Amino acid sequence: MADFMSEILISPSILSADFACLGEEIRAIDAAGADMIHVDVMDGHFVPNLTLGPPILAKLKPHSNKPFDVHLMISPVDQWLEQFADAGADIITAHPEAGPHFHRTIQAIKALGKKAGAALNPHTPPDVLDYVIEELDLILVMSVNPGFGGQSFIENQLHKIEALRKRVDQLGTNTIIEVDGGVTPANAQTVIDAGANALVSGSAIFKAGPQGYAEVISALRGR
Repeated sequence: MADFMSEILISPSILSADFACLGEEIRAIDAAGADMIHVDVMDGHFVPNLTLGPPILAKLKPHSNKPFDVHLMISPVDQWLEQFADAGADIITAHPEAGPHFHRTIQAIKALGKKAGAALNPHTPPDVLDYVIEELDLILVMSVNPGFGGQSFIENQLHKIEALRKRVDQLGTNTIIEVDGGVTPANAQTVIDAGANALVSGSAIFKAGPQGYAEVISALRGR
């Protein structure tokens, strides 16, 4: 696994990749400097879209040695954890609203030997994590409403990022604060300044084409 605190981590979202050649796309973003591979899993129920399941993840896993950062937008979520772990997820992120006992969900992810993340929708307050935050490896702040790529960044989520950074720093944990939704080179530094140390970006990276992936990834880091 990568040294998560060494620099700003970039996790390209393959939701915006060319699905006709996902293996090639993953190899290209890996070579371009991606730190993680972000996989958005949607069930058409918890969010209004349908994407991919464990069998496809298992086929994609051999195309990169980078951590697969799997965001489960599915409900109920607990029954799927083992399948996604077996398929190759390295980080499994779930929503507190996606099951009756979120602490149990985190425990189940950890028991599978995976890093555990919590995803917060735009309307979800950070204090929902008060009694589980010390057990989290990652907190994913959704800066758009989940379900579709290509949306615009919701500015008031910067306050949530700031609040979470303050809390994580107070606790002294190495919890990653990741932000997903409308992140581009134009606003990445603002998101980083608010306290994020991992950025998910889909449209901004993949619209550049393979020849432009490295340049966009570098720009997102502020280089």
